Amino acid sequence: MEFVGTIEKIEKRIYAALMIMLIVVLLAAILDLITLVFQALVTVSPAVVDTHEMIVLLGGFLLVLIGVELLDTIKVYFHENAIHVEIVVLLAIIAVARKVILIDPTTVSAFEYGFELMSIGVIVVGLSAGYFLIKKAGITIGPGLAEKKE
Repeated sequence: MEFVGTIEKIEKRIYAALMIMLIVVLLAAILDLITLVFQALVTVSPAVVDTHEMIVLLGGFLLVLIGVELLDTIKVYFHENAIHVEIVVLLAIIAVARKVILIDPTTVSAFEYGFELMSIGVIVVGLSAGYFLIKKAGITIGPGLAEKKE
């Protein structure tokens, strides 16, 4: 049993290190986003943000949102030792939405673009169905347990 306790302590330290590194990455992403917003609104086109700039800005916002949600997931696991599956699925949906926003149809052929959109559509339907079922069942999964919220 002492061995398992040692492993759990190491696991907690790994999660703490991941949280610290993710905070550093999020701070860098926010600084980058601030720079992008400043450039888009002040230096490049003071009155109007063009389509390409808007796509880049929205991608930056969603990237920070994904990072914050990931940090929240790690924080919850760190405190409760349980994974909230609905948060992970929601994070995946946000990541797919970011991909859809950042798609540039001018860089690929029409066939590749259509195939990519159909593939993303299948992923979105699967994730949405999974999220619906998880929310309906109210399931949280942790190590060695599966509990249903009442």
